[in-house]
Amino acid sequence: MAIVKRYSGNPILTPRDIPYEVATVHNAAVTQFDGEYIMLFRSHQLNGRSILGLARSADALNFKAENHPFLVPAKKGEAAVYEEYGVEDPRITCIDNVYYITYSAYSRHGVRIGLAKTTDWKKVERISFITQADYRNVVIFPEMFNGNYIRLDRPHSEISPWSIWISYSPDLIHWGNSKLIMKPEKYHWDEMKIGPGAPPINTKAGWLHIYHGVFPTMDGSVYRLGVALHDLSDPSKIIGVGDEWILQPEEPYERTGYVHNVVFTCGAIKLNDSVVRIYWGAADSVMCVGDANIDDLVDLCLNKSRHPMGGT
Repeated sequence: MAIVKRYSGNPILTPRDIPYEVATVHNAAVTQFDGEYIMLFRSHQLNGRSILGLARSADALNFKAENHPFLVPAKKGEAAVYEEYGVEDPRITCIDNVYYITYSAYSRHGVRIGLAKTTDWKKVERISFITQADYRNVVIFPEMFNGNYIRLDRPHSEISPWSIWISYSPDLIHWGNSKLIMKPEKYHWDEMKIGPGAPPINTKAGWLHIYHGVFPTMDGSVYRLGVALHDLSDPSKIIGVGDEWILQPEEPYERTGYVHNVVFTCGAIKLNDSVVRIYWGAADSVMCVGDANIDDLVDLCLNKSRHPMGGT
C-alpha cells in the first residue's frame, strides 16, 4: 500500500499553465499566507537557465500562476556574479511572519545558496549568500532553538557520498558549528546521494523531514523520496530514518520528461495533525502533489528504520 497517495488531478501545474514562455515547471516550495497557498516554482527558460515563478491557490490543489516571474537572476551587484547561470530549487520557511526563501544560485563559480525574504509575496528582498560553493538543498527549521536558527544542508563532496549536515546561526547570515548527521546507505535506494527536501514539519513524535535520495542505474539515476525523524528539542539527533522510500517515479509524467525517473520535493504542508500534503517536481518537468498520513511516516521511521549514518 502506497504511503503517499497521489492526487487524481496530477500534474497540477505544467508549462502550459504559465502565462510566459517556459520549458518546465518543477521543484516548488509551498507555504500558507493570508488564507491562501503560495507555490514558488522553478522553471527553465528556453535558454536553459532557471527562474522562479509564483502561483496561488485557495485549496492547495488548484494553482494559478502570476503573469510574471517572482525572482530572476540579478543583473547588477554581487548577486549578479553568483546568479549568472540561474536561480533554482527554492524552499520557504516562515518565522515571525517573515517568509525566508533559500535558493540555489548558479554561476561559473559553482553553486551557492542565496537567502531572500518577503512579507507580502509581492516584493522580494535578497539578504545574503549564506554558503560558499558548492552547496545545494538548504532548508531552515521554522523556529529558533536556544537563540539559534538551524538549517539542514548538503555540501558537495567527491570523497564521501553526498550527505546531510546541520548548521547553526544567530542571525540567518553567519552559519557554523556544522555537523554531519545523515549519510546514504550502501546499496539502498539512496546510496548515491541524499539531500534535504521540504523544510521539517513539527509533529508530536519529532521533526518530520522528507528528503530525496538517488540510486544509480545502468539507465541513469533514479530520484525517490524518503523520511527521517529528528528530535524536537535537538534536531541534530535523528530518532529514525525510514529504510524504505515513500515515493518513487511510477506515473508517465514522473518517468519521462526533461530528466526522466525523478520525484523531487522542496515543499510540504501540514494540513492537520493527521495529514501532510507533499509537493514534488516530476521528471524536472511538471508539479505534482499527494497526501500522506503522518502516523504512517512516523511509523516507518520508528519501526522500519536504519542507522542515520549509513550502517555504521
